[in-house]
Amino acid sequence: MSAAGERRPIIIRRKKVIHRHHGGSWKIALADFMTALMALFLVMWILSAASPEQREGVADYFSTPLVGAITTGGQQATGSTSPIPGGGPDPAHTDGERARIDMRTQTRPSDEQRRFFRDLQRRIEAVIEADPELRQLRQQLRFDLTQEGLRIQLLDTEQRPMFDLGSDRVAPYMRDLLRLIAPLLNELPNDLSLSGHTDSLAYLNGYRGYSNWELASGRANASRRELVSGGLEPDKLLRVSGLADRVPMPDTAPADPMNRRIELLVLFPQVSERIRSPSLLDGPGMPSLLRQRDTGPVDPAPVERFTDSLRQALGGDQGP
Repeated sequence: MSAAGERRPIIIRRKKVIHRHHGGSWKIALADFMTALMALFLVMWILSAASPEQREGVADYFSTPLVGAITTGGQQATGSTSPIPGGGPDPAHTDGERARIDMRTQTRPSDEQRRFFRDLQRRIEAVIEADPELRQLRQQLRFDLTQEGLRIQLLDTEQRPMFDLGSDRVAPYMRDLLRLIAPLLNELPNDLSLSGHTDSLAYLNGYRGYSNWELASGRANASRRELVSGGLEPDKLLRVSGLADRVPMPDTAPADPMNRRIELLVLFPQVSERIRSPSLLDGPGMPSLLRQRDTGPVDPAPVERFTDSLRQALGGDQGP
């Protein structure tokens, strides 16, 4: 035992705390978030400084899905069967890329053309809305921009057909509608193309007599007459055609009544020029089969083979 008055020493025990390293993954996540946020603010700043036409062009560029652009849209725009941009046999080849840019420049409407077409659409919709009898036909009109120009489609329905069944006789409300929009079409300098379409329901005699070809052509011509009677300048009509049931509307059955329609195209100037002056691939003159190449003699073998096949198709080796 300790002596009286002797004090024991006080011992203090402290636990040693070891600070472990928790990693820096949160720094990477924060850096990615800040980069994305900065990119978002940069895009918003650019869009705020862009004009409405530029913003609409950006929206049109991104409106085509990637899958459709690779499988179909890209081939139509570039003329190439390869999904690789450029279109040439060598992916590094740049001639195809230049051709793709030129093609898009020629087929895309300018901002001025877009404004003219939108103004025409608004005016047509306004005059139809102002007429109580024609107001219900608004649902049968479609407006969209194509590579040829502004397309105005007048669709048929079972409740309100545009023509008598199996005939090119124009219904009264269809006549009023065509004559109403005729003066508005005169305000644009663009040429017009008119085409008639039918569904796949054929006549009893098929295509041997009066068929959907004659019906579509007759309806297109009947529409042309009503437009001219309404005040349309006849010289503005550049093409009137009947396509029968060969061009159905997308996502519709061939027998759908919507395929019975009239399409009116307000053509781009370059499209009108191509229709008026179609260019030949091998130049003007005789077909390339009969033309001399490199100032050499004409090979008669292809011509003889063509003549023999023609004689066989006409009934054997008979003389002319």
